[in-house]
Amino acid sequence: METIYSEKHKLRDAKTELFGGKLVQPHERPSRAEFVIDRVRKTDLGPVSDPDEFGMDPIFAIHEDHFVEFLKTAPARWKEAGFEGEAIPTTWVARRMSGIRPNFIEGQLGYYALAGETSLTDGTWEAAYASAQVALTGAERIRAGARGVFSLCRPPGHHATADMYGGYCFLNNAAICAQHFVDNGARRVAILDVDFHHGNGTQDIFYDRDDVLFISLHGDPLEAFPYHLGHASETGEGAGAGFNLNFPMPPGTSFDVWRAALAKALDCIADYNPDFLIISLGVDTFETDPISFFKLKSDDFTTLGADIAAANLPTQFIMEGGYDVDEIGVNAVNVLQGFDAVVAS
Repeated sequence: METIYSEKHKLRDAKTELFGGKLVQPHERPSRAEFVIDRVRKTDLGPVSDPDEFGMDPIFAIHEDHFVEFLKTAPARWKEAGFEGEAIPTTWVARRMSGIRPNFIEGQLGYYALAGETSLTDGTWEAAYASAQVALTGAERIRAGARGVFSLCRPPGHHATADMYGGYCFLNNAAICAQHFVDNGARRVAILDVDFHHGNGTQDIFYDRDDVLFISLHGDPLEAFPYHLGHASETGEGAGAGFNLNFPMPPGTSFDVWRAALAKALDCIADYNPDFLIISLGVDTFETDPISFFKLKSDDFTTLGADIAAANLPTQFIMEGGYDVDEIGVNAVNVLQGFDAVVAS
């Protein structure tokens, strides 16, 4: 399997994350991608390629132009305002309050942020833009006939909405690729999010559409970030009614239980009969991940990849979460090797 990867992810190198009431070293850091690419090369998974350049049009097909401009300029404007440290929001557009966008950078952070842990730093926009190009390059490989491809995206994307960032996500790579497939002739696209955390941004983007099926397996939002979306009752609206499916699961979920939910999700995807399948690949379902509560083991990720391959669809894997940095490379590559083993058989 070919891997698409850019060294530009290192430009996103935040020093602070608000976690547990403290400013700590971010869970989402450059070493995550470095461990994964090292494992890709060590196991001879396949060729590693630089991304092609697709420009801004595919990004604007998903994200609002004023939001993109905010991401580009926020770190510099934060400094110009005289603030020290990294830009973290301190106010939000709360329930029952006006949704008018402020002019001042501190207010805009709260307007565009859906969570407060993620700082905006120099290099964030450049890394997020490169990550989107990594994703789009993978989509083009699939459109050209590849059975599977791995877009090693960093920063991740599935929490980003059309006009909000958070959860370490700025541009929604999976959504950008799904729209790219549709814009280039696909009738239907399925996105299967196997990250521990619900893909709230992806759900929000496609909630009223029937040309993109979104399915997420994740920690119960009553107990886990991002908390405010991801319930089983959320099934889409308007034209999208029935095309959004959530499988929330409780603390301590074992692989047997998780895999049963995966089987149901894959059955739904088979019924939908998409032209392409996008996997939002998070491996933070691992038993020792510091910010999750599922109990998958490393060998389980190989099985996961094999189960996805059995769907027999052109499949793009897009990297999302996984924060046990010592094991992220093993677990991510296990998924890809499990997939490749079935494809080759």
